[in-house]
Amino acid sequence: MKSNEISTNKVVETMMNHRSIRKYSDRQVSKEDLNAIIRSAQAAPSWVNGQHVTIISINDLKRRKKMAELAGNQKYIVEAPVFLVFCADFHRIKVACEMEGIDFKSEVNPDLLIVGSVDVGISLASAITAAESLGLGTVPIGGIRRSPLEFIELLELPEYVIPVSGLCIGYACEIPDQVPRLPKEAIFHEERYNENIHEEIKGFNHLHLEATKGRNSGGSTWTQRMANFYKDPFYVNNGYKDVGKMLEQQGFRKGNL
Repeated sequence: MKSNEISTNKVVETMMNHRSIRKYSDRQVSKEDLNAIIRSAQAAPSWVNGQHVTIISINDLKRRKKMAELAGNQKYIVEAPVFLVFCADFHRIKVACEMEGIDFKSEVNPDLLIVGSVDVGISLASAITAAESLGLGTVPIGGIRRSPLEFIELLELPEYVIPVSGLCIGYACEIPDQVPRLPKEAIFHEERYNENIHEEIKGFNHLHLEATKGRNSGGSTWTQRMANFYKDPFYVNNGYKDVGKMLEQQGFRKGNL
């Protein structure tokens, strides 16, 4: 096998063919397929088998419209047949502690936020792979963190539960071109971090510009897009400014958080 060839199977091919789908048909997702997606997400590994993830399905159209607005007017939240919200959940851990007569004190540990976010990320990725293997399209919705306090109220989340990402699932009515990825050399290092990635990024800038000319942005280099996004401390004109308030409200407010 040549060094630039990739060993694949159907799972790998599905993952490497990923596209974010933002236009859905009105064809419904079967209960069987949705159950398979949820079970796949639940089967994902988690820190100490804590299973720190809760998935909430939103079916009510009025609630979806409100959520779409809160997430930055992302209309596919309304249009997709399935919309799920993935939450990092330590409420169950608190319940487990209560059942054992032990105080839950780990909310002071900053690592808890990494644990919850990683568990959600792994579970979310498993759900995406499962859905796409069934012929469905997906798009994650990080925009729910634009209005986290409102999402907490709408979802009636208890203390120690935070919304991390949404996920739209359905049958695509339009398949977009695949967005190019950075060269492997820019993201895969051996033994130690390699800071000398400027040439790889320069080469990728041209590829990104050509690939995005027909998109809403009108075409941009990767560095232009990233720099313009991250120059705002709270991303895109303070769109994510309430995440700190969310963490404090939900109980992650002590110690060194």
